[in-house]
Amino acid sequence: MEPITTTEELRSLCEKLREFEFVTVDTEFMRDSTYWPQLCLVQLASPEFSDNGAAIDPLAEGIDLSPLFDLMQDESVIKVFHAARQDIEIFVHLSGKVPHPVFDTQVAAMVLGYGDQVGYETLVNKVTRKSIDKSMRFTDWSRRPLSNKQISYALSDVTHLRVIFEDFHERLEANGRAVWLNEEMERLTDPSIYSVDPAEAWKRLKTRSNSPKFLVVARALGEWRETEAQRKDLPRNRVLRDDTLLDIAARQPMTEADLDKTRGVGRNFGSSKPGQAIIDAIKAALDSPQDQWPTPKHRIELPAGIGPTVELLKVLLKLCAEEKGVAQRLVASGDDLQNIAADDNADVPAMRGWRRDLYGQYALRLKHGQLGLKLENGEVTLVELGDNS
Repeated sequence: MEPITTTEELRSLCEKLREFEFVTVDTEFMRDSTYWPQLCLVQLASPEFSDNGAAIDPLAEGIDLSPLFDLMQDESVIKVFHAARQDIEIFVHLSGKVPHPVFDTQVAAMVLGYGDQVGYETLVNKVTRKSIDKSMRFTDWSRRPLSNKQISYALSDVTHLRVIFEDFHERLEANGRAVWLNEEMERLTDPSIYSVDPAEAWKRLKTRSNSPKFLVVARALGEWRETEAQRKDLPRNRVLRDDTLLDIAARQPMTEADLDKTRGVGRNFGSSKPGQAIIDAIKAALDSPQDQWPTPKHRIELPAGIGPTVELLKVLLKLCAEEKGVAQRLVASGDDLQNIAADDNADVPAMRGWRRDLYGQYALRLKHGQLGLKLENGEVTLVELGDNS
């Protein structure tokens, strides 16, 4: 139960793991009080570890994680995660590179019909018929020393994962859906989704106005806040809350006194260093050329009377997904259905690749009266209606 605390031990482990087809990976981290997640523990397992895995202590004094990062880049070893997005984000932040190749068992579960975003504990129970002790779920992983119980709990997240991967991998190969998962994994490991550009941070805000003047100030404040949060390694809302930022963007105060009238800021905030920076950011944004201001997003108006078509497409989606044993959410979103209802050439995932074969082609035929839905003996079925083109 002793975690790896030296670079030599880590290098030896990673060299051993390179001999295998896959390695299961999980991380424990803290980010309640920081912008960047603080990596506190890394758990690894492979076919060699039938009952146990290995825990790496990234907080150990003097340890160099380079051997681990090299393993994450080894193209001959599949890195198996469950709900990989946050784990990958950590590795990208620390090493600058996205692990590859990756197998996410949560996405694989959707491909295999386990439902939307199924949890790890549920999968362990369904696939291995075992249960997980979750008593350590809210552990402070940054505190040392870690107890045997804590490490045992952490390792269970990779030892059971090995069994799940082997089961899922075999089933995906057998039913021909491995290519579906591969497509999703390429999207998951696209470096662009892990880039953090402060200039784009404002797009995360739930803006309540389409006024270009409001948007250019919101963009400037979003960029300032993101830069400050990164520099100070603080959560965004510790620098400036979303609702306060949006209030400031709406009011656009130009003086210290005006800024102090904003809800959510402290007394004399306008004269503080952050307050002055906010005022400067507002002035600079409003002085910038208007042709460089954000373009308001206009919601596409759907054709009148399209609602019933969307509802039929929802029924069809449920029918196709259940018949093929795949999660509906993986096939098409609600927005996808609206776009398909409005446009035969809608540029949505549901109209491309395997999704089109499974659902998109039938959606178009339903729209054009070539397919019908029939309720018989409590079951909905598809009915061929011929070519009405």
